[in-house]
Amino acid sequence: MIEQQHWHPVALSDDVGDAPLAARLLEEDIVLWRDREGAPHAFPDRCPHRGARLSLGRVAEGRLECPYHGWQFEGGGRCTAVPALPGFVPPAGHRVAIHAVREAYGLVWVRLAPGDADLPAFAAEADAPLRKLNCGPYDVAASAPRIVENFLDLSHFGFVHEGWLGSRDATAIDDYRVERTATGLVAIDCKAWQPQSNPRATAPAQVAYGYEVNAPYTAILTKVPDAAAGAPAGYRESIALFVCPVSPEASRVWFRLAVADFDSTDEKLRAFQDTIFRQDQPVLESQRPKRLPLDLRAELHTAADRASSAYRRYLKERGIGFGTC
Repeated sequence: MIEQQHWHPVALSDDVGDAPLAARLLEEDIVLWRDREGAPHAFPDRCPHRGARLSLGRVAEGRLECPYHGWQFEGGGRCTAVPALPGFVPPAGHRVAIHAVREAYGLVWVRLAPGDADLPAFAAEADAPLRKLNCGPYDVAASAPRIVENFLDLSHFGFVHEGWLGSRDATAIDDYRVERTATGLVAIDCKAWQPQSNPRATAPAQVAYGYEVNAPYTAILTKVPDAAAGAPAGYRESIALFVCPVSPEASRVWFRLAVADFDSTDEKLRAFQDTIFRQDQPVLESQRPKRLPLDLRAELHTAADRASSAYRRYLKERGIGFGTC
């Protein structure tokens, strides 16, 4: 399965601490833990001895200990101790499989199978003047591709986010361009009339939008409101959507904010993002089929859907089948 060769977010870095943490990715149960040096590790959540969940165990002296018989495994997966046989030296075959793991954007990322794909880029992460903050996770009974497509969709603002990101009196979508890139696609020159485009907005304004898809389940939004919005001079905002495909019809979602707002509290910024996504969630969970159709004849399309149509073509070309139909 090609999706296993991509990196996927599975947990907030801060949630992987002194105790093992269970997670689920692409219908596989995994356990996350940190060794004595604080490096993260990801194993299948199953002890190779008698199949108990390793996430029910503990971390002892920098090793992951099974809750059933106390077998201990070091970060490379090798068993280092079998308490029932104190003098026993476990052979090389006594080991648990390991998954590649990395940390970026305040998240722990896991790749289940070797591959050439790199972590999705988030250019705003390197923009030092911007404040970085994660929102989520949100557990959603919807496929990862449906969630990404919703993120790319401008024309639902006036209905799903009325009074916030849109108004029923201003639902027309101006023409915009979609271009393919080496890693996905970009949507350029998007515009939306918004009553409140961000937590600092004090008046409705026209907001310039740009979108980028650079991995199957990742999308990035940039927003620049005009002066009428009441945002400070030079205000800019970038939001990354990172989706963990838990199953073909269930996902875990995080947003990574990069904003020029240093006055609002973390709680206020998260509350705004919570409000917007909680408005999306029931609609996402109502869509049928729950998996995103890649055959463009399966659903109707207009010019306003240019970005989502391009996203479907991109997934089909890349051979992405998890969460699609």
